[in-house]
Amino acid sequence: MRVVFAGTPEFALPALEALLGHHSVAGVLTQPDRPSGRGRQLTASAVKTFAVAQRLPVLQPATLRDPEARTRLVAWDPEVIVVVAYGLMLAREVLALPRCGCLNIHASLLPRWRGAAPVQRAILAGDPRTGVTIMRMDEGLDTGPILLQRELAIGPHDTGGSLHAALAGLGAAALLEALERLTAGTLQARPQPAEGVTYAAKVDKSEARIDWDRDALEIERQVRAFDPWPVAETQLEGQRLRIHSAEAHAGDSTAIVPVKVANRAETGTIVAVHDGLMLVRCGQGFLAIREVQRPGGRVLAVSEFAHNLDLVGRRLG
Repeated sequence: MRVVFAGTPEFALPALEALLGHHSVAGVLTQPDRPSGRGRQLTASAVKTFAVAQRLPVLQPATLRDPEARTRLVAWDPEVIVVVAYGLMLAREVLALPRCGCLNIHASLLPRWRGAAPVQRAILAGDPRTGVTIMRMDEGLDTGPILLQRELAIGPHDTGGSLHAALAGLGAAALLEALERLTAGTLQARPQPAEGVTYAAKVDKSEARIDWDRDALEIERQVRAFDPWPVAETQLEGQRLRIHSAEAHAGDSTAIVPVKVANRAETGTIVAVHDGLMLVRCGQGFLAIREVQRPGGRVLAVSEFAHNLDLVGRRLG
């Protein structure tokens, strides 16, 4: 099929690569270059960098209501437009342009987690499974009819990064299947059910701050969901401390610290440093921290971070 691809971040790359091996990509839509890094240098998106390397035509409109962008898009004459984490809403005229419509890969089992951050929200909520949905786009926010879904279990050690990568690969394979069935006329659309709709709001950096009054399992999910961005964080004696790896302590804490000491400790108190773990009192249970990072420093194992430091009794918060 003759395809126009619209995508921006790394999550979209497996789908674009898959298309190149099986279909004709007439052009690529991606977001304009953005300032990035400490120097705020204009930086191309991951999709643009890849597309340029493949010598594909690239279009970067700030809005698809731009007449010049619309003219270019019409000239590409797509049979289908494939959208993966593009970041711009498609106007009605664009949705109506391709003969076979506009298909989107969404990283959840719709209608659960419509919106910008379905992967992080699924981990935060403790969902046991997620997946990808191939949907035909309409003018709503992830409201179009479902064409194909593929499920994936969320493992106990999955992070935002690892789950994104797994879903990107799953989505690419599902897309190729959907396009094959679309060509054969065997792909059936079904409306999204009205029950079970949830919204995955964009992650705000303020959500990374740990509240030690919460349950240890909730904080563990916060650490996992926000790795690699924005990274869960706390304060140690007025200095930011990022938490890169941690888990709710499943064992008996009395084997590490006397029960009276642990139970009397205020939330956020470091009650033990033992066997490469820093054990912190939470509202319910303990969080066992494995890896941390100070501002401007590298990620350290707790065994290295705690070397020559008397941390027991200090309070995070």
